[in-house]
Amino acid sequence: MRDRLVLLPGWGLGVSPMEPLAAALRGLDEHLHVEIEPLPQLDSGDLEDWLDELDERIPQEVWLGGWSLGGMLASELAARRGEQCCGVLTLASNPCFVADEQWPSAMAGETFDAFLAGCNADPRTTLKRFALLCAQGSADPRGLSRLLLGGAPATAPTVLMAGLELLAQLDTRPALQRFRGPQFHLFAGQDGLVPAEAAGALFTLLPDIEMGLIEQASHAFLLEDPHGVAGAIQAFLRECDDD
Repeated sequence: MRDRLVLLPGWGLGVSPMEPLAAALRGLDEHLHVEIEPLPQLDSGDLEDWLDELDERIPQEVWLGGWSLGGMLASELAARRGEQCCGVLTLASNPCFVADEQWPSAMAGETFDAFLAGCNADPRTTLKRFALLCAQGSADPRGLSRLLLGGAPATAPTVLMAGLELLAQLDTRPALQRFRGPQFHLFAGQDGLVPAEAAGALFTLLPDIEMGLIEQASHAFLLEDPHGVAGAIQAFLRECDDD
């Protein structure tokens, strides 16, 4: 099923931000079957629980992709599946969302802890703040954040917290090093959540993978510039077909 791409969304905002990208990809290649798979609605922050559910729901031998947290989960699932995965692509997705000594190109731990506490106290306000951070760096941050929030589903606070707990602990570097299939990682130059420097750090770690950077774009570049992101993905998939 090399003509099938399954995309996973990011934290908290549901599948709506992915829909313009999926439509743009279908417009570029009528033979490419693009699907958006919602993230699991789990109270658990355990990675294996999330991967077990995704592994059960998503067919084998497809391309796996995702935005932000969705890209991290796609990377982990690709490594779990090995040769049963056609390849993996991530969009504005940092191997480590929270910075540490080994991976400083990420969100500061203190900032993330404050975000976690805010979500625990007031999930709705925290989701609004998150949407603004996603849109930071775009031409119209407030308009883009309203678009992001407009399609956000009503998610239980326990599920939102579990997703943040998962984000805090995820480190996809071993998974990406283990996975032998094609990889493409696309970053945004004005990203308010994933520093653009993460692209260089990842390329240093894995010099044989395909990388891209859309310089004048925010974390929500898949909604801000779906055709630009779709074009970059399509170029990668074509290159893999030629190989």
